[in-house]
Amino acid sequence: MRPRNFWLLFIGVAMYSATLAQMTDATHCQQFVAAVEAAAAVDAYHARCRGDGSGRRMDNLNKLLVSTQRITVLTVEDECFPEQNYRRAQPRMEQDFIIQLEQIGGCAAAKAAGMVDQFTARYNAALAAIRAIP
Repeated sequence: MRPRNFWLLFIGVAMYSATLAQMTDATHCQQFVAAVEAAAAVDAYHARCRGDGSGRRMDNLNKLLVSTQRITVLTVEDECFPEQNYRRAQPRMEQDFIIQLEQIGGCAAAKAAGMVDQFTARYNAALAAIRAIP
């Protein structure tokens, strides 16, 4: 291995290690989990009640996490969620939303209660908290 390649590899490993160290910080993990859950709730509302399955909020959150924290939503789901596995975390979040929607009385009742505004406010606050992380 050439010396230059070694240093590039070393820098890459060091950056990845720093990112994982940041992920293990309980405060940041809580912020990341809150943001992922908020994005999932808004996207689930739009998919279920408005027929918009684009997943735009989750995509925007992923872009923010990658650009500012060098992690992805899947990494957050694997490292910070109680399930420790994105394949179990995603269906749980969807099921949580469905239960919440059923409790309020369906899409019409959710719209009347301003549920989407609450979800959107929570999502925007979570994004602002991530942007404030140094």
